[in-house]
Amino acid sequence: MQQFLEFLEKNQQLILSYSVKVLVALVILYLGRWLSKSLTRMLEKALIHRKVDRAVVSFLSGIIQAAIMVATILIALSQVGIQTASFIAILGAAGLAIALALQGSLSNFASGVLIILFRPFRSGDFVDAAGVSGVVEKIEIFQTVLKSADNKRIIVPNSQITGSAIINYSAEKTRRVDLIVGISYDSDLKKAKELLEQMLKADSRILAEPAPVIAVGALADSSVNILIRPWVNAADYWPVYWDSLEKIKLTFDEHQIVIPFPQMDLHLKKEK
Repeated sequence: MQQFLEFLEKNQQLILSYSVKVLVALVILYLGRWLSKSLTRMLEKALIHRKVDRAVVSFLSGIIQAAIMVATILIALSQVGIQTASFIAILGAAGLAIALALQGSLSNFASGVLIILFRPFRSGDFVDAAGVSGVVEKIEIFQTVLKSADNKRIIVPNSQITGSAIINYSAEKTRRVDLIVGISYDSDLKKAKELLEQMLKADSRILAEPAPVIAVGALADSSVNILIRPWVNAADYWPVYWDSLEKIKLTFDEHQIVIPFPQMDLHLKKEK
């Protein structure tokens, strides 16, 4: 204990000086963390005010916040006397080793950059990517966040998105509703087509241009298959799809147009 007190007495000035440096380094870390959050928050507000896509905003803010924190850590280390030049060299070597070990993460980062550059979708678009469907909430450094139709959050690695087909249902303002309805061979085909035309004209959500298509698509084994292909605004796709199916069934029932269903005839042989 006596030796420890003597050590403190002899090195009192050095310990005090180093303690101040450590305290300053901690203050720098705190201020750097506060500055990174403040700047990214200001950047997000400015970009959103300029109507920049929210997916791009979240991606850029994540990169800037990470860069500020790295710079803050280097400044804090230099404050306590650690040579940042050698530290950067060590960090670079460690970074190379980590990069080799985390090739998947780097691939996700590169894929995130490609998504931002080529913009296959925007925040708010309904997409089908990497085998999942949902509304794009934000694009992060390593992953993209989607929200499914039943309000589930889906997190998809960016590399899986760029490595697969992407279907963007919101990219175009209009969509075509594709329906196939079969009627029996005994039913009046012309009457069925007239009823379908009247039904489509009565629906204000169906666009006049391009004109709806009603045509015989196939003479199947047990039915005459009619194609119904109206165009609607993208937001009206599913309501028109569901309503049209119900209206077709009710209209055909009212006018004795038969929609056949698979049947099987069984012939029982009676043994003598």
